[in-house]
This record gives sequence, structure tokens and C-alpha cells, in this order.
Amino acid sequence: MQRMATRAPIRTSDLPAVARLATDATAGLTDLVEAMHERIARLPGLPRPAIDGRTSGLTGLVYKTIRGVTRVVGGSIEALLGLLTPALGSDAAPAAEREALVAALNGVLGDYLAATANPLATPMTLRRDGRALPLERAALAAVLPDISGSALLLIHGLCMNDLQWTRDGHNQGLALASALGLTPLFLHYNSGLHVSINGHALAQRLEQLSLQWPVPLTRIAVVGHSMGGLLARSALHSARQAGHRWPSLLTDLVFLGTPHHGAPLERAGHWIDIVLGATPYAAPFARLGKVRSAGITDLRHGNLLDEDWVGRDRYARGVDRRQPVPLPSDVRCFAVAASLATQAGALRGELLGDGLVPVDSALGRHRDPARCLDFAAQRQWIGYGMNHMDLLGHPEVHARLMRALTEGTLAADDGRPSAAPPLA
Repeated sequence: MQRMATRAPIRTSDLPAVARLATDATAGLTDLVEAMHERIARLPGLPRPAIDGRTSGLTGLVYKTIRGVTRVVGGSIEALLGLLTPALGSDAAPAAEREALVAALNGVLGDYLAATANPLATPMTLRRDGRALPLERAALAAVLPDISGSALLLIHGLCMNDLQWTRDGHNQGLALASALGLTPLFLHYNSGLHVSINGHALAQRLEQLSLQWPVPLTRIAVVGHSMGGLLARSALHSARQAGHRWPSLLTDLVFLGTPHHGAPLERAGHWIDIVLGATPYAAPFARLGKVRSAGITDLRHGNLLDEDWVGRDRYARGVDRRQPVPLPSDVRCFAVAASLATQAGALRGELLGDGLVPVDSALGRHRDPARCLDFAAQRQWIGYGMNHMDLLGHPEVHARLMRALTEGTLAADDGRPSAAPPLA
């Protein structure tokens, strides 16, 4: 049996020095990536992070090394990666932890890594069990013996990777696919690139996949977490513009905490740093300054298209100039939001949402009717007492997704409202 292509673990030869950054930028980047790693990349089997936001073990060594080289040689990425190599290249380094660190770096500097052809830049692949899938009929049949006529695609968010769909021993994609008879696929991509660039690439890969699927493909369902939902919408728009076949097979789009209309933490500026610092998942973003990728700046308003950013200063503050992209009328679309509040109407929940994405943004609500996304009432739901990352594996979220993909609704006979009241 042909094996799935495996991306080799990062080793010394994969970490060339490519350029230099200022000392302050490197120090800020180091703090950001460690904070993202500490708060988000809580992989099964890894030590729990320290209370003060610093990590331990291999991860702690990596960040300590980065800070050391920043102080000694003035922030040279050349020297930084040179000292980082032994830690990442060690056979003792857990593969999942290496993946998490590289995913965080891609989220923050992925556009730079890609532009400089740095081997750390993550190529877009469809994966299963952390291994890239070959997009060729016979090879797919060989590596996916359980293949069916229905596919479930899971798309991760910013600074993350496909392995992080597994939380506390539960993998949302595998569990849904097993219960519903779907073939699970996981997208792995550089989340630091513009959403629209990733959207074009995903559209092309799904078209190739649909043409090479070993059995008649009749259904594609997509679940996108956070930025992953924006990527799904962008890919669908790109595919329809190009006349691709696969959109006709798309039956369901599920958005988990997707910032359809952006995240205020990205567009608010430094004055809100103190507020963000009080929110575990938002705090790392408060440190970005201008050391942030194209993917991150796309989150200011929720950019989907090339026209939303080409020819514009992506750091400049200004009004929302996005081209409106409505939800597809021929696809069942579901919006799942989370709120740190334990009940509807609480001020904390209204202001902070899930810690990263406001509830209104996750549900597609906008004061401009032309931008408002028309999610049906029974296809919206808010998980109270949950944060942004809980959407990946919370049992109640899983139950709602099961209902959505089988019955076409997120509502349940439990007396809880599917969504908060609309914008005034």
C-alpha cells in the first residue's frame, strides 16, 4: 500500500537564515509567539504552561534562546534561527510541539517567510493524521481505504495547524466523520498569508480533489474555525468565479467563531492593549504593533477578496472598504459563536464575545444591511460560558454540529435560545 506523503520534521537544513529584523520587532515577536503557544497550543500529552505565561520544557528553551540572541546580536533572524535549530532539530522534540511552534510563526510572519522562500513557510496541503494527501486518484484510494462519497473538510484558524483539532483526546473532525459516514480531511496552511491568496489556493486544491476522488463524490461539508471560516468563504467565491465543479457538491458550511466582520482587537490600536491583556486569548494580539502578517491584518474587517487589500496600506486605519460577499443561497450555512458570559445580555459577553471574536461578528451581523450575513435563525447558536478555543472540542458544540450536519439546524429542544437578539 502506498503511504501518504509525510512532511519531514524540521531539521537543521530546513532553517536557513534569510534576513534581519530590528531588535524590538524580534523581541515583540518572541513574546507574541510564546503567548500564542502558551494559550492556544495546549496539545494532549504536553506539559501544562506556566501560570505567568512562560512555557517550559523544549518550548521554554526555544523562547529563552530567541530572547538571548535578540539581546546579544541585535535581533538577527539569521542568528535567531541558527540557535533555534538545535532545539527544533532534536529527535527528542515532540513532532506535535514542533508543528505548533511553526504554525504560530507562520501566523505571525507567514507572508514574510513565503516571500523569502524560507523552508519554515507552510505549504498548503490537505492532510490526514498529520500527513499530506496525494491529490491523485489511485494514490488517494490507497491511503484512504475508508473513503466514501461524502467528504468533511476541517479548516483551522490563525497560528494553528490541523493537529490542533484534537483537544483533551477529542478530535471534532474524526468524531463527526465517524458518526456520519463522512471521509475526514484537514487543511494545513500558512495562516500569515492574505485570506484571499489562501482562498485561491484552496479553491484549486478542492477542484483537483473533486476530479481525483476515487469514488463518485456527492457531498462536501466544511467546518471552519475562526480564520478558517473566512478562508472557506473566500475559496467558494474564487471557485465560482473560476467556474469550478466542486461548489455544486458543497452542501454545508459551518463557521465556528469566525470573525465575518472582523475583530476589534486588530483594528482598535494600542490604546486598547490594557483591555486585551485581561483576556487570555486576546492578550497576545495586544503585542503585535506592526510585526503582524497579512493574514492578521485581514482580520481587521474580515477581508475575503483581493480587492479588499490590493493597493492599500494594510496597517492604515480607515473605514471598512470590503466588497460585500453574501452567503451562498444554495448551501446550508451555520454560525456558531461563543461568549465568555454565562447568559445572554451580560455586558462582558457583549464587549468581549469569546475573547477574540465578538458575538455579532461571529453571527454575521452588521449595521449595514448590505454587509449583514443572512444566517437563518435556526442555523445560529451561541455557546455561553465558552471561549474561542472551546469551540474546537466542547461536547455541546459537537452535539450541535451533529444536529446541523444531519437535520440542518443548530436549534435543540433544551429551552436555550439559538442566538442573542439582533443588533439594535
